[in-house]
Amino acid sequence: MQRPPFTALAAVYDAIMADVEYDHWADFVLTYARDGGLNPVGAAALDLACGTGGFTRELQAAGLHVTGLDISEEMLAEARRRLPDVAFVAGDLRSFSLPGRFDLITCVFDSLNNLLTAPDLGAALAQARAHLRPGGLLAFDVNTRLGVRELWEGDAIEGLAPLPGGGEVHYHWSHHHEGETGLGVVQAFCRIEDGGELREFVETHRERGYDPADLEPLLSAAGFARWEIVEYPDYAPPASDVPRIWAFAWAGPA
Repeated sequence: MQRPPFTALAAVYDAIMADVEYDHWADFVLTYARDGGLNPVGAAALDLACGTGGFTRELQAAGLHVTGLDISEEMLAEARRRLPDVAFVAGDLRSFSLPGRFDLITCVFDSLNNLLTAPDLGAALAQARAHLRPGGLLAFDVNTRLGVRELWEGDAIEGLAPLPGGGEVHYHWSHHHEGETGLGVVQAFCRIEDGGELREFVETHRERGYDPADLEPLLSAAGFARWEIVEYPDYAPPASDVPRIWAFAWAGPA
């Protein structure tokens, strides 16, 4: 019943995450890009930790030429079914190498929090920087330390979601914070009822929170020319008690 992270979950991920506002996040990112002088239409974009392609789809709909990258083959299989005309590749955020360079690189939905050490996060930021064209933009969000410590009210979420081909998935996800490691741990239980068949699985997901003070030296070491760390949706400087922050980091000129 115990499965590795983002394996069994792939088949029901979109049903559980049906209310995620990928379209609003895309507007947030692309508005910032336009205001910074990057025209998204026709631009080359790389969506890191793309999962099943929810955010990738919004970038494509906005007129970008998008490539998606994820470490989970199961999540990529769902993405390819959803967006058969998008190039999806398998890769590790810390070490991926692609032949092209991109105007915009994104990594959303606290995906970078799955990197559990500052050196690992720094490696991912350096790889992103190496794949940006001069003047290109990296946009990503992370849960802060507070956000990882206090992920959900009551430390659990539960629900029932219909599946596209019939059936439904009942999910109960519980969270606790490990004081000794500083990690947030989610036990994601799912029960799938489909055509009289019953399947259950549990995945354990771990995240480390990162505050602006953690990100800034890593962005500098990765070689970004300038960056801004803000809150969603108004681009305000982050308050001390904000659970999630967004970072926009620009590559310098050639």
